[in-house]
Amino acid sequence: TGVPWQDMIGGALLVVGVLILSATATWFLIVGLETICWLLGALAAVLVAWTTLAARALNDAALGVEWHLKSNDEDSARRQIRALVGRDTAALDRAGLVRAAVESVAENSSDGVIAPMLFLFLAGPVGAMAYKAINTLDSMVGYKDAHYLYFGRCAARLDDIANLAPARLTALCIAAAAALLKGRGLESLRTCVVDARKHESPNAGYPEAAMAGALGVELGGDTYYGGELEHRPRLGNGKAALDIAALHSSRILMWIATAMALAAATALRWFV
Repeated sequence: TGVPWQDMIGGALLVVGVLILSATATWFLIVGLETICWLLGALAAVLVAWTTLAARALNDAALGVEWHLKSNDEDSARRQIRALVGRDTAALDRAGLVRAAVESVAENSSDGVIAPMLFLFLAGPVGAMAYKAINTLDSMVGYKDAHYLYFGRCAARLDDIANLAPARLTALCIAAAAALLKGRGLESLRTCVVDARKHESPNAGYPEAAMAGALGVELGGDTYYGGELEHRPRLGNGKAALDIAALHSSRILMWIATAMALAAATALRWFV
């Protein structure tokens, strides 16, 4: 830690530098290959776009937890869940493991899938890569501890701004998916309206609350980070069990929500 204003300026310079580097590198890669052959440029654009979308990686990580729980191997499930969450996992029971996985699927449906898809639609591969740079910086330095409180503030605020629309769009897509899969679209929306703003994040509460309503479960609650207990707000008041079936359904809802967002983006791109 240093002088607050110096830390904030340093953090802001880091954000600007990484954004410029990621955006310009992506642009030069695609344009440079296009000058050689338009097909190479097109393939590069598709490859860059693909790398910004994390639906498969998110699904596979959650599926790994699901498989281990089905095998009653909770130790392996705890190791697997570390790929998805930053909370302490050593003492999590089955319900705690499922809750952590479902919350991560919900939040990362926005951060890792629909948000980069939206930026891809609005600004192409360069925009999607710039978004990923913002999101990655937030995950690296956007903490509220003594070390990063000021240095990571710019990254955290920019990430909040970048995710304002995607988080709410994700909640709508999850609710629409819930209407198709479980007939709980209205309950998903209601839970989102009532509980989303309880979350300390201005964005994460929306997809998480929508997922809680869609599954009829309660998410949030006491969570340990770095050995410290955090009293997180409870999202949803459903009485359904946090079990393997809930985790499985969260993955299916993520895929349906992703397909809906992709279909909407494609339709807008085609007709507008």
